[in-house]
Amino acid sequence: MEEIERLVKSFENLYNGEPWIDVTMWQTLSGISAENASRRSIHNCNTIWEIVNHLIEWKLNVIQRLKGKILITPSNNYISRIENTSEESWTNTITRFENAHNEWIDNLKQIDPSSLDQVYPPNQMSFFEHISGILQHEAYHLGQIVILAKQ
Repeated sequence: MEEIERLVKSFENLYNGEPWIDVTMWQTLSGISAENASRRSIHNCNTIWEIVNHLIEWKLNVIQRLKGKILITPSNNYISRIENTSEESWTNTITRFENAHNEWIDNLKQIDPSSLDQVYPPNQMSFFEHISGILQHEAYHLGQIVILAKQ
């Protein structure tokens, strides 16, 4: 199995497969209501919903980086308060998350494996480091979401 296929499989497993950590994004997010997603259960911590939006935006950011676009990370690091906390809005957020995941996978599948060592100039990290960073980022925040959902 080539490196791109392994990366794709790792993302697919974390999203809705059989990851080593035995919990998936889809399994976790599909069981959370808008009320729970918008609850700030720990003072000065992000809500589940804010985290999900943060994950979406970072994935879309790195897709653009892998296409050669130079981006400036916003000062809020893609975390904003949620104004509309309806179930419909939460469902739309989950759909955006799913769409971002699918766009991510489609873009990963198109990457030339020889470009994985290419460097993104602003931070001098390779494309491989960006891709694996998104995987680490999602696993890290998935752990937070699981804990917050239990509050």
